[in-house]
Amino acid sequence: MKKILIYCGVLLLLSMNSCLVSKKIVYLKDLNPAESYSVAPIPPLRIQNNDRLSIQVSAKHTELTAPFNNKEGVYAITEQGNTFPTIIDRGYLVDQQGNIEFPGLGTLNVEGMSLDGLKDFLKNKLQENKLLSSPVVKVELLNLKVLMMGEGGNQLITSSDGRMTLLEAITRAGGLSNNATTDKIAVIREENGVRKIYYNDIESKEIFNSPTYYLQQNDIIYVEPKSSQTRGDEERTWRILGMVMSVITLATTVWAISTR
Repeated sequence: MKKILIYCGVLLLLSMNSCLVSKKIVYLKDLNPAESYSVAPIPPLRIQNNDRLSIQVSAKHTELTAPFNNKEGVYAITEQGNTFPTIIDRGYLVDQQGNIEFPGLGTLNVEGMSLDGLKDFLKNKLQENKLLSSPVVKVELLNLKVLMMGEGGNQLITSSDGRMTLLEAITRAGGLSNNATTDKIAVIREENGVRKIYYNDIESKEIFNSPTYYLQQNDIIYVEPKSSQTRGDEERTWRILGMVMSVITLATTVWAISTR
């Protein structure tokens, strides 16, 4: 009887451990350290509706550039209750028609332009209208954001520098769960008024050649689950249960051996 208890305890312990062992995700596992890989050019960001653009104009006479720089002085409050002056960049909001209102130039349609394209466009317009001589224009995207859903967590991820890769978004989301389908990570993107879906395999080096490796604003990333595995709270519950059963099994085995 004691031998039966020992055998049953060992079998139970092994079966619980086998249920709890999960496959670890290996990123880019086909990269060969002995090889070199060419780097694809970074595609330009295209301006979309509801984008907020930082447009900074400078020139020899700085007082003439003030109307074009949409900045505002405010007083910020510290945790200690102290106030100090600071400057915030309000930016230019692209409306539903793809337009911005720019001082001295009126309504400008900027939808679909690249950031560099808008920079050159504004520079030429300011000179053509004799508003500034030899202006320097800098354009940045203030509100780059992508939505992560599924086994990568459900959260909105933002970038302050106007650039984000798919791997960076996954990393900032805390990585993928062990229940993630790593060879079918979907990126849903709106292009020219049409939504398209692209699939990516993060275990393959081909991810670097994907048209959605460099993310665009408002991209949606969806990581599909594996139907046969547990996830989230359910997985943690099974781990706790496994630990409890392991302790019980070990105690039963020790008792059976000690009472021989």
